[in-house]
Amino acid sequence: MGGGLCSNIVQCYVAKHGQVGISLPSLTAMTMGRNSLQWISAICMIYLVSGEGCSLVLKPARVVVKFGEPVSVTCEAARRPRVLGWESTVGAAHTQQDLSVQWKADSLIDWIEEPICYGVFSTAPRQCEEKLNLVLYKTPDSVSIRLVNHTGSMKEGKEYQLLCEVQNIAPVQYLVLRWYRDQTEVYRSAFTELTQSSPVQVSSILLITPTRADNGAQYRCVAELDLGPEGPQLAPTVSSGTLNASVHYPPNFLSPEPEMLDLVVGEEVTLNCSATGYPTPIYSWLSAHTLQETLTDEAIITSSSLLPGTYTCTASNRLDSKSKRFLLKARSKGV
Repeated sequence: MGGGLCSNIVQCYVAKHGQVGISLPSLTAMTMGRNSLQWISAICMIYLVSGEGCSLVLKPARVVVKFGEPVSVTCEAARRPRVLGWESTVGAAHTQQDLSVQWKADSLIDWIEEPICYGVFSTAPRQCEEKLNLVLYKTPDSVSIRLVNHTGSMKEGKEYQLLCEVQNIAPVQYLVLRWYRDQTEVYRSAFTELTQSSPVQVSSILLITPTRADNGAQYRCVAELDLGPEGPQLAPTVSSGTLNASVHYPPNFLSPEPEMLDLVVGEEVTLNCSATGYPTPIYSWLSAHTLQETLTDEAIITSSSLLPGTYTCTASNRLDSKSKRFLLKARSKGV
């Protein structure tokens, strides 16, 4: 191995791992075949440039930086180096005297920046390096929410897709996309399988089958960067606007069964045909005493002039119509 670095493979192995329970001569003479030498040689090369023998410490070891913000990291050597420096496209530096050297950038905007601290020493291991764990992040330009292939109101019982789109966020593998219905989180998406460091556009779909209880509900999605303990104390978040759910459903009577009521001459009687529905139902009434339907938006009739017989109320909206009957039976006063 050139340059005098770990010239004796066995010495390197022992320095790295210690004795293995037999004498060094026995190890070299009896157990080190061709494959063993290759295997230990590979371990030796790893030992030369990293690990506990390298004597380089980065402070901090992991740094999280917002796009365009300043950053600085110190590399310290535990023993006197011949050269100690940083290899980087921005802020490269080196020293031949000190036990530490600083890497810094006044405004970090390079998405592929990978600073590496290196050291050259007079004793083995003579060459060492430590790569900085650097996370450069950017909050999204926008987060938006919309219905897919649909506009206007939704119908009860039909499936719909809500689409959340996140524009220009990085790094995407730290993104958690949270879906909310009013104040309750109903779904979340993660993108840990993606590895791109520069800004990207991503999206998430939420499937919903609305009921009448969803009418008026507010849906939104929130993009959150979970950057770990080295990141901001409060995770950077950007929220979409709200999507107000308008859910159409057919009329439904509060009491759908036919009603039989006593009718006393001169006394008021009330017919209650109230129904829920959206759009709000309109009502029509029909009886044998009228030749044609009388349209009205009144759900309740209170009158002292009604005649005995059957009255039919119909509640209608654009989805459906439903009817309910009232039977008025004459009764004498005092009976």
